[in-house]
Amino acid sequence: MSRRPRAAAGLTGALLALSACGGDSAAEGRQDGGNGSGGDGAAASGTVTCAWGEGSSANPYLTEVAPPEDVVPAAGTTDLRVATNLGELTVTLDRAATPCAAASLVHLSEQDFFDDTACHREVDSEGLQVLQCGDPTGTGAGGPTYTSPTEVTGEETYPRGTVAMANSGQGFDGSQFFLVWGDSRLPPAYTVVGTVDEAGLAVLDQVAVNGNDGSLEPSPGGGAPNVPVTIESVTVA
Repeated sequence: MSRRPRAAAGLTGALLALSACGGDSAAEGRQDGGNGSGGDGAAASGTVTCAWGEGSSANPYLTEVAPPEDVVPAAGTTDLRVATNLGELTVTLDRAATPCAAASLVHLSEQDFFDDTACHREVDSEGLQVLQCGDPTGTGAGGPTYTSPTEVTGEETYPRGTVAMANSGQGFDGSQFFLVWGDSRLPPAYTVVGTVDEAGLAVLDQVAVNGNDGSLEPSPGGGAPNVPVTIESVTVA
């Protein structure tokens, strides 16, 4: 698939803490109810209907891509095999807890959205230890031209091994995700979409040892990994 930012422009406030591209209004893509499903609740058939929103027309870093089908699976798990220049990770997506986020990541993976993209941010502060990826532009402002609902219950925690979605406010998840390599203290505002395996944690530990260039200090924190991390491919297992 073709990955083309709509135009070139400055970053103007795009790099907020664990943020990604936003939508046009606060109502778009917002979750319905408090069940954490981000849709109409799990049906007897094991599916939910996801409310996909539209990415901000003012963001020139969005990549044209249609959202998944509205009705998505809401049971079981799915594995993504993530090949990087530093080694392979397996991410297990929780379709039961976060069906919309899982469906979106599977959908984007099937369209090679993440292939040959840089993980643009590493943070190694005391309370936040993550590698952030999923932006095909590598700017921290990119993502698809649709948004996903934020699927949270208010009880989320972010221990080592967590995979969670970055957002630019509740209801505005995109394609960016963060891999937690050290227990992190965050408000329960980020969709916990799954976990990374032990082999993947070993890769993340390499990234942690290498550190970052501090280019995003003091806010939002961290910077580009000192040793570049490139996602070479993502395949659905």
